[in-house]
Amino acid sequence: MRTPHENQRLLLASAALLLLVTACKREVVTHARVPKGSDAPPVQMMPPSAGGAMPAPSGGGMGSGGMGGGEVAPPPPPDPANTLKWTLPAGWTEKLEGGMRFATLKPPAPGKIEVSVVTLPGPAGGELANVNRWRGQLGLPALDEAGLAAVRKPITTAAGALGLYDIVSDGTVKTRMLAALLAARNGNTWFLKMTGDGEPIAASQADFVHLLESLHFDASGAP
Repeated sequence: MRTPHENQRLLLASAALLLLVTACKREVVTHARVPKGSDAPPVQMMPPSAGGAMPAPSGGGMGSGGMGGGEVAPPPPPDPANTLKWTLPAGWTEKLEGGMRFATLKPPAPGKIEVSVVTLPGPAGGELANVNRWRGQLGLPALDEAGLAAVRKPITTAAGALGLYDIVSDGTVKTRMLAALLAARNGNTWFLKMTGDGEPIAASQADFVHLLESLHFDASGAP
C-alpha cells in the first residue's frame, strides 16, 4: 500500500500531465486558425447556369453567326417592290450584280465608258456631299448650296424626282461624268453614274437621259 506521501506525489504528477495535454491541444488549435486580414483570396462560388451548361461566349464580331472570322454576310436580295427598274437603250448591255453595286451597264459607243447603278440605305450623305465627292474625283473644287442649284438639271421620273450633274475634269485629256442621284422610297438612295472619256460620253448622253426618264418601280409598290 502507498503511503499518504506517495499518493500526494502521484496526484501532483497526474495534474501536471493533464495540464501538459491541454496546453498541447490549445497550441494545435491556435496554429490551425486563419488570422484576420489574411492575404488568402476568398473562394467565390459561381452560380450554375440554366440547365447546368456553361453559357456560350457572346458574339458581336463579323465572324459570329456560324461564319468564319473576317467573313461578311452577303446583302439580302432586293425587295422586288422596291427595286429600281429602267428601259435599256438599244445596243446597251447590262449585268445585274445585286448588293450595293446593283448593276453595271455598257453603252455601245467605242472607248472608255461605263454606267454604274448603286444603291445605299438612308440619305447616304446627301446630294451636296455626293456631288462634291464626284467633283473631287475629277480634281474640281467643291460647291456650296447655291452652286449646286446652278448646275443641277432636274428630271422627273415615275420613280421620283432626281438631279442630273454633268462634271468634266480639267486638263488636256477630259474625263467626264454624268451622275444622277435619286432619293427613293423607304429612304434608300440610288446613284446612276456614266463615267469615261469625253467622246463616248457625249455620244451616249441622250440614251443615258432617256434611261433616267424611264426609271420606275414595280407597280405593286407605291412610288
